[in-house]
Amino acid sequence: MTVKYEIVGKRAIRVDGRSKVTGQATYPEDLQMEGMCYGRTLRSEKPHAYFTLNTEKAEAIEGVLCILTSKDVPHNHHGVLLKDHEVFCAHKVRRVGDPMAFVVAENEKVAEQAMEAIEVSYEELQGVFDPEEAMADSAPQVHDKSNVIYHYKIRRGDIQEAFKQCHVVVEGEYRTDMVDHAFLQPESGIAYTEEDGTIVICVANQYPHFDQLEVAEALEVELDTIRIINPAVGGAFGGREDITLQIHLALATQRVGRPVKATYSREESFDAHSKRHGMKMKYRTGADQQGKLLAMEATVIGDTGAYASWAINVARKAGVHATGPYEIPNVKVDSYAVYTNNPFAGAMRGFGAAQTPIAHEQQIDEIGVKLGIDPITMRVINGFKTGSETATGQILEESAPFEECLRAVEEALRSYQGPGEGQ
Repeated sequence: MTVKYEIVGKRAIRVDGRSKVTGQATYPEDLQMEGMCYGRTLRSEKPHAYFTLNTEKAEAIEGVLCILTSKDVPHNHHGVLLKDHEVFCAHKVRRVGDPMAFVVAENEKVAEQAMEAIEVSYEELQGVFDPEEAMADSAPQVHDKSNVIYHYKIRRGDIQEAFKQCHVVVEGEYRTDMVDHAFLQPESGIAYTEEDGTIVICVANQYPHFDQLEVAEALEVELDTIRIINPAVGGAFGGREDITLQIHLALATQRVGRPVKATYSREESFDAHSKRHGMKMKYRTGADQQGKLLAMEATVIGDTGAYASWAINVARKAGVHATGPYEIPNVKVDSYAVYTNNPFAGAMRGFGAAQTPIAHEQQIDEIGVKLGIDPITMRVINGFKTGSETATGQILEESAPFEECLRAVEEALRSYQGPGEGQ
């Protein structure tokens, strides 16, 4: 039976491709409405502190319509997995960039002026910025409880006995940094209230249904009274999965009864959205004299920053992928997600699977050097194939062309003539 595919193997035209390359696509920043006013977010300049706000001078500035703080939020919590974010921090900030207030004014200049006029008093607290240090019982608590959000484990075989049988053992510690998505379009949005009371938020995002739910929960209104419109998205890569300005805009239009728009600068965008998890990875790997891997022990500590976001999913996936695409009969993996006072980390292309290859691939190379086995051969000896069993016990019943891919790379490297040779 021949299967006919409509998309696979075809040069399909992107639905939004033409409008984007011709400049006809409408992004949130392009939106304008009659009677529109503007919002600006006051953000923390300290990573860990108690604080108080005095908004009297700012509120007295001509053109200021309102200044929203935590007392104006019916349910002052949100978050994709754990509700550990505050819409506006009430008493304590946990990272640089935490939202503290939202100024709504007649124009952007007045909104900026009023934001700068808000008086902030900080009582600084000791912070913790290394995820391994944050795991200690004596570490400053980011959320008044243990900083360890999640611990994922894999146990397979007899790791201690396996290391005794190894001809060569290598150890190493590896780090990856937090990474920003740096999408082209900084956050921007506009919210307005329809005649029947429905609050409409136009904002580029990845999960409109999540946004609807989180806005409704924060405002304590029925779900069907919140409508999310998703204009063209100028890049995301995971960075638009968490709420940024959506609830702020909804509260503002609810208060002033007019359309309210906010657009972040590139600098504020860096402050506002999540990052890729930085990770500290400690590895120990052993093999026999022929290069066959016998044991791998890994501890992966993910820095989720001040808020959890997708930390549980990221730590779990990092743990699952800690052993790479290799058959290893004896495995011990501990993967952690940990609060710190750094920028918060969440979803970014790969969800934890992008960091661990930095560690396990270097371990494979080091073993190969010690045994005199080239990198391709080391990987062919140990790579997954159809019928392989992963560290978590999954049997790969199909689609495991690991050696085929390696051989294709090997052939391409051999035939490469260098730049200027028509390659």
